[in-house]
Amino acid sequence: MIMSRGTTTVVRLFSTAAVTGSLTGPMRTGFMGTGSEKAVATWWMKSYSVVGARNASTITLGDKEQHDNKETVASGGGAAAGGEKEKEVVSYWGVPQSKVVKEDGTQWKWNCFRPWETYQADLSIDLKKHHVPKTFLDKFAYWTVKSLRLPTDIFFQRRYGCRAMMLETVAAVPGMVGGMLLHCKSLRRFEHSGGWIKALLEEAENERMHLMTFMEVAKPKWYERALVFTVQGIFFNAYFLAYLASPKLAHRITGYLEEEAIHSYTEFLKELDKGNIENVKAPAIAIDYWRLPADSTLRDVVMVVRADEAHHRDVNHFASDIHYQGLELKDSPAPIGYH
Repeated sequence: MIMSRGTTTVVRLFSTAAVTGSLTGPMRTGFMGTGSEKAVATWWMKSYSVVGARNASTITLGDKEQHDNKETVASGGGAAAGGEKEKEVVSYWGVPQSKVVKEDGTQWKWNCFRPWETYQADLSIDLKKHHVPKTFLDKFAYWTVKSLRLPTDIFFQRRYGCRAMMLETVAAVPGMVGGMLLHCKSLRRFEHSGGWIKALLEEAENERMHLMTFMEVAKPKWYERALVFTVQGIFFNAYFLAYLASPKLAHRITGYLEEEAIHSYTEFLKELDKGNIENVKAPAIAIDYWRLPADSTLRDVVMVVRADEAHHRDVNHFASDIHYQGLELKDSPAPIGYH
């Protein structure tokens, strides 16, 4: 069976009685196995044109016979550790759970993202670019963001690990809100979005992966978690209303938020270089997500995260400029894959 969607191709071969009955000789013995063994072959390939090519391919062969529509799924975030028996879940629907392996043959242990969603960050991006506020809305957006930074500086001081954690819980909201509202608009108007729905949701997912990374570095205290609940609840609703009222204002606010994020991560790097923050080994999830070398450190992670924020800055200021010129986002192709 062959299924194809976009640039992803999935090929699955099942050794059912009907299939094996049509194979004879070496072909049946060599490829499909013998007896009642069941082989499942899955081939994935996906490529992008942004920041070079991103390719990931895996071949998975499972020879364990499935009974009574049971599927084996790994518990937690990935593979079962230490040879622990995997949990079996009764599945009436028969949805297949593909086992994915990395290029070196080791098992892929992340269920929250896949190898073809990884990339290498573009560190050459200009970090000093700034949109000078000239109109009333621009000045309102700029000073709104500046006022939000003051309580953050007071609360976190120089605890940049916890500051990054809080920052990412907020930074992941605009892309999701914008993508959701554009999605509904596209449905109401029966029109394409120009790729902006995907681009904004991609931005939200990228910011969420920043949070998943820093959760491994900074362990938040209970009151910091409570603060996240409060800030996210207020910010989500405020940004939702702002986007409904004026998308160009909402995107400009996000652009200035990303500029502040760049500044915060630059300060984070300074503290690492001074030795005030221990430059520990990079979390495994960061190494796989950004395709970093195995010996990468926290400093390397902060570098790629800062580069991502610079790309989000450009995208949102660009989106705001489109609206300022009297156009809609769908009138200009979205920078999909532009992290």
